[in-house]
Order: sequence, then structure tokens, then C-alpha cells
Amino acid sequence: MNWINGETPEGFLEAKTLGEHLGEIVKIRGSVHKIRRMTGFAFVLIRQRKGIVQGILSPEYTPFPLEELEEELCGNFTVEVVPEERSKTGFDLRILAVEILSRPKALSPVVLNQKNLDVNLETALNYRPLTLRHEKERAVFKIQAEMTRSFREFFHQEGFTEIHTPKIVYAGAEGGANIFALPYFGKEAFLAQSPQFYKQMMVGVFERVFEIGPVFRAEKHDTSRHLNEYTSVDLEMGYIASFQEIMEVETRMMRHLMAHLEENAQEELRLLGVTLPSVEAIPALKFSEAKALLWGEEAGAEFSPDLEPEEEKRLCALIYEEIGSEFVFVTHYPTTKRPFYAMEDPQNPEETLSFDLLFRGVEITTGGQRIHEYGEQVAKMNRRGMTMEDFESYLMIHKHGMPPHGGLGLGMERLTSRLLQQDNVRRATLFPRDTQRLIP
Repeated sequence: MNWINGETPEGFLEAKTLGEHLGEIVKIRGSVHKIRRMTGFAFVLIRQRKGIVQGILSPEYTPFPLEELEEELCGNFTVEVVPEERSKTGFDLRILAVEILSRPKALSPVVLNQKNLDVNLETALNYRPLTLRHEKERAVFKIQAEMTRSFREFFHQEGFTEIHTPKIVYAGAEGGANIFALPYFGKEAFLAQSPQFYKQMMVGVFERVFEIGPVFRAEKHDTSRHLNEYTSVDLEMGYIASFQEIMEVETRMMRHLMAHLEENAQEELRLLGVTLPSVEAIPALKFSEAKALLWGEEAGAEFSPDLEPEEEKRLCALIYEEIGSEFVFVTHYPTTKRPFYAMEDPQNPEETLSFDLLFRGVEITTGGQRIHEYGEQVAKMNRRGMTMEDFESYLMIHKHGMPPHGGLGLGMERLTSRLLQQDNVRRATLFPRDTQRLIP
């Protein structure tokens, strides 16, 4: 009988630690990223999980011919780390031996070892399992991974409990037609549009909760900002005195995020040429004020009860020009535009205690205060012609006492895309799902 005791295998070094082993013979592992043939020797770039290192293959010390290697070959390499002042790293890696783990069976349809991935978006997505190996593509999702880590760190520091809610549900939180139906053992079920109902339920349990997980929208949009499946960062918090408390939390969350990325994703930010925004404070203005700023006296009742994409771009440009902020909160959206659980402003029932956060021209967050009184919630649902029986388990929390509460949902891919100033949210999505794409 063998015992597995959780030991970590030793012997293979990563790029960032090689400089500590000058004069030593060590082992590294990775894929051959690029071979540059020179007169009498060759540079062999080896792609590791955290960077690319450069080895030198020479008949002087390498006992096998260059023809043994090919791009995308995976192997374990024995190398000698020798000082080299002309190298950016301060050392060279002399390739002494290789253990070949696998060879590619076909030529790559895209070139992965150039500075930029020189293909259009459709090609990049069609060959996603390969194009994600490109150094800059990897950097996008390394940054996104650090964003997720930052959010979790922040939520734990702020006293939130992580939850995991069902993605197969009985009713849609947002209602409407943009919901995927599926058969469920003789019944009709749906893919969750958001964890809204469940995170509100869990406020009655833990007071402050968060979830980072997939949500599904059956929207037939085919735009640069929409996906049919995306990652939502959701929080919900109880015992709030005002929905502004939620905005304050998000401001701190964004400030924490930028500091985290500056510390933990320096190389990726440099590689992609990313400038992080300042988040000392975020300006906030009412929806009606935003419309007036955009349209002046023409901003009347005939205008849409929402901000159109072009209006979001213009508003962000105006705010940045006037006060230098790349973020802006827009509050008090019209009641007709917000879901049935959104609390109306006691001073003006035509407006809700809700907000969106816009960043670099795009809405990345929607949030606000929820109705917590049973009678008030039922009355609003009745006004909208909703059937109480369909929401019995949700209304259970209102019947049995809920504190004033609210929360928000943030689109991870949209935030990533705007942070990196990409032209399409699909570039910030590992394997996008939209109206046209189900594979890979």
C-alpha cells in the first residue's frame, strides 16, 4: 500500500527565481515558444506558466542537434545558469539536456510567438485554445485572476461571507423574456439571470454576503459589450441606512483592486500598456442630472428612461474632462426601468434608490436598495401584475423579517475589458458565449 502525504515535487525552477542560481545546473520545464536560429547556435525561448525564459543551444555544450526541438514541444530542460551582462535578466541559460514530454502533431494555424497576436477577433476566438497561449492573451487573464483574488480579499476584510447559489432556478430574478428555459424532470426551469433572490435571502443569515459566479442572459444582442454568459461579482448587505453605503463599499472595493493590481500584476500591466485609474473618490449624480448634462433643456420626458450606450460614453467623457474621474455613479434611475424589488425614493416614487457605476464609457455595475417590508413588496408586485405564488419562497424572507438591505452586481468581463481599454468584451472572456458562438 502506498501513502500519499501531500509532498511538493522539487527540482524545477520558475523564471523569476533563476537569477538566484548563477553558476548552477538546474531544471526547468515548459513549451518551446520560439526558436531563433543564429550562426553556429540558436536561441530557444521556453514558455512557462509565469513567463518566458531564453535558453541557448550550442554544439559547444548541447549534446543533441537543434532539429530535436520544435515550437510547442513540451519538455523538461536541464540548463546551466551563467552570468551574462548583455542579457536583460543578467544571465543566460545553456541548454544541456532535454526530456521530451510531447511533440505537436500539426502546425499551429496562428502564429503565437510574435509580439502581437496579429489575427482578427473571430480567428482569435475560433482558435481560442491556442491563441490563449500568446503572451499578451495570457496577461489579460492573469490580470483577471488577480482581480478575482482582490475582490475576495476585500470582501473578507469587510466581513462578507462567500456563498454559492443555484444556477438552475424556478423563476427569473429580473423577469422578462431574456431568460434561458430548460426541461427539468418534467418541469420547466431556468438558468439564473442573477443570484438576486438568494443573496437577499442570505442577508437574513449572514448579514453581508458575496458571490463570484456565472449568470445567463438570453438577450439577442450582438454588440461589443454583451455576452449571454458572464461572470458576475455580487454582494448584498443588511442594516444599511442608505443605498449610498453600497456605493461607498464599491468605491473602497475599486480602490483596493487598483492597489492590488499595481502590486501583483506589474509585469502584465506593463506588457499590455495599461494605466490604472485613480480611485480616491467617485463622483455621483442623479439620472435626471446626467440627462440634463447631456442634453440641456432638451432632456424631457420623451427621452429613454435609461442611458443609451452612446450617452454613457459621452457622460464619461464629460465627467473626465471636467473633474478627471474615469468613474461616475449615476443614481435614482426611473422606477419604470428598475426591477420589482428596487426600493422607490420616498421623496419621489417615480425614482428608485438605485445606481449604476460607469467606467471609461460603459456601465459595469448595477445596484441599489431593495424593498424589505412585505406589504410594500407585495403592493409593488400587484401593481406590475405579477403572480405571488411564483415568488412564494422569495417572499418568505419579507414575511419573517428583513433588515434594510441592498447590493450590487458587477460584470467581471466588462470591468476587465474597460480596464484594459479593449474594443470588445469578448477579448476579456476566456471562451465567450454569445448569439453566434457555442464553441470552443
